[in-house]
Amino acid sequence: MTIDAFLLSRIQFAFTISFHIVFPAFTIGLSAYIATLLGLWLKTGDQKFHLLARFWTKIFAVSFAMGVVSGIVLSYQFGTNWSRFSLVVGNVIGPLIGYEVLTAFFLEASFLGVMLFGWKRVPPWLHCLSAIIVAGGTALSGFWILSANSWMQYPVGHEVRDGIAYPLDWMQIVFNPTFPLRYMHMMTAAYLTTAFVVLATGARHLIAGHRTESARTMVRMAILMIAITAPVQALIGDFHGKQTAKYQPAKLAAIEAHWDSSKPAPLVLFAWPDEQAGLNRFEISIPGLASLLTHGSMDALFPSLNDFALEDRPPVKIPFFAFRAMVGIGVLMIGFGWLGAFLWWRGRVFEARRWLWLAQYSWPAGFIAILSGWFVTEVGRQPWLATGVIRSKDAVSPITTLEVAISLALFVCVYCVVFTAGILLINRLIDKGPDEIDDKDAPEQPSKRTLKAAQGPASALFGNGHPGDDRIQPQS
Repeated sequence: MTIDAFLLSRIQFAFTISFHIVFPAFTIGLSAYIATLLGLWLKTGDQKFHLLARFWTKIFAVSFAMGVVSGIVLSYQFGTNWSRFSLVVGNVIGPLIGYEVLTAFFLEASFLGVMLFGWKRVPPWLHCLSAIIVAGGTALSGFWILSANSWMQYPVGHEVRDGIAYPLDWMQIVFNPTFPLRYMHMMTAAYLTTAFVVLATGARHLIAGHRTESARTMVRMAILMIAITAPVQALIGDFHGKQTAKYQPAKLAAIEAHWDSSKPAPLVLFAWPDEQAGLNRFEISIPGLASLLTHGSMDALFPSLNDFALEDRPPVKIPFFAFRAMVGIGVLMIGFGWLGAFLWWRGRVFEARRWLWLAQYSWPAGFIAILSGWFVTEVGRQPWLATGVIRSKDAVSPITTLEVAISLALFVCVYCVVFTAGILLINRLIDKGPDEIDDKDAPEQPSKRTLKAAQGPASALFGNGHPGDDRIQPQS
């Protein structure tokens, strides 16, 4: 392997985007959770929802700031390291990124101040509305980013003249055939990731034996979200895999380490893909199951890696192992969420010390799954930046290896300092807990609610204020 400006530029972009992606994903899910908490507070008048909303808003502010800072770096790299990419596909990608800024980012920025500082300065309904708009803005931001990336995966709605891509049909470009499922997959991953962070936080405080009611509320809400969302994510992923077989067969062949298209593809549970020999070593597989999952028949045939020229094949090891890490974590999420739901149904979830002990350390699961999925998506697209339009090696800027090496070293040093400080701050806020927040400036109850109103469906699901009541109470 030759260490040159192209390789170091790829490593640099992979490093910076790996740091960046976890923060927008977290803020997408967390903003929706905060909006939900404020909506429950507005509906029930229960102060615990208000305390939790304030608590998670502080964490959201730190995560949002870190996401913005790391995102700016990526934008500059398009010009400094990948200028040829901007030249060839800028007519398509540029407007999509511009729409993200003009719609989603401006929407978030306009109402973020109200969400962060409007606790007593605006009416409760307006504060709740601002949180809903911020949540919608983060989802809209993901819409445009995933639309741009989906076009790079499977470009349509354009023509290439003199090596430059020009848009012809913006509806085809924005709503690329691979986009809807990829967007749903990413948004669901964001909500699921946040649910595990909330679960781990609540479990941590329960294990420590303090902030009982707030912690129980977090655990209840997280279990409900995980038990529903995790299997839905698996279903979306299955549809997405079938779509990959149709639109990106080379990527699917790399994911499955499938070398021979004359035979049905086995589901490879473990192997060490040998790209030079064109085979899998130490393979443990289930015959025909990959063909069944992707095409509905154990005898189905689909393209293998040997059907593509060497220069058109993606690397195999990274998509192969990253996909299995993502799927494995997803299966564990489903099992863990359903076990928590079962314990909750039996009224024993807060006494299940072993489950709570595991839950407090479950917070990285979603982030690891997101990074694994992102590696599958981006590495599996290689050697193309925009499939069939421009190759990665043709997009690099005319810069020297030394220049990229110096900038990469600086990025590593700065990111380690800045993001370590940010993560430590988030961990400190989580340790402090919602009940430690000074709530003397909290507004009065949003409206006069009777006890009966406060014990409506929301209270039945997330607790009615009595720490000893662990079951969902039936409504009369």
